[in-house]
Amino acid sequence: MFSYQKRLQYPVNIKKKDLRMAKYLVTQYGGPNGELGAALRYLNQKMTMPDDKGKALLNDIGTEELGHVEMLETMIYQLMKDATLQELKEAGLDTHYAEHAKALFPTDANGVPFTVAYFATTGDPLADLSEDMAAEQKARAVYENLIDLTDDPDVIGPLLWLRQREIVHYARFKELFEMYEKQLKKGANEINPDSPMLYMDESFFQPAGFNSYPTLM
Repeated sequence: MFSYQKRLQYPVNIKKKDLRMAKYLVTQYGGPNGELGAALRYLNQKMTMPDDKGKALLNDIGTEELGHVEMLETMIYQLMKDATLQELKEAGLDTHYAEHAKALFPTDANGVPFTVAYFATTGDPLADLSEDMAAEQKARAVYENLIDLTDDPDVIGPLLWLRQREIVHYARFKELFEMYEKQLKKGANEINPDSPMLYMDESFFQPAGFNSYPTLM
């Protein structure tokens, strides 16, 4: 069960239309390294984590990824909401308009629709967490690429914040992976449910600055 707060995790208030950036940004909505795939990946994998700690962590992060989807949807909408049909054609978004008008639809930057083939579940906690760590690193890299493609601070601010969350998620997954791996190397047949709880560090939800990529330090 989810408790929904009617506000974005990070404020989005883009004042300038930019169809080119909207076309790029959609990849983090519905592309192979995007937030929709991440949410579904973690919310499915949580069911076969071996203890409540793993289930809780993947549930928390998967739920947060849904909030990131909402942020990206808002950003894309604001970037293109006032565009004319001619401007959409010039930006190469006429094919999108033919199917969806100005409605949102999850694709990558090339217009390839979202597919569940972007993520996997194996039932093996170490295999799944390895995929999760790689997914967070790839998402971080894509956010850095997107930041390089704009000079609008109203776009850069949310992107920097989203990038920071990928770093935090990677660290939490790595901690869980190492905890499970250590227990299994000791010859345990099952994960110890009494291991210390992992939790999200809420201090990293604070907005980041615009001048450089933030780090965990």
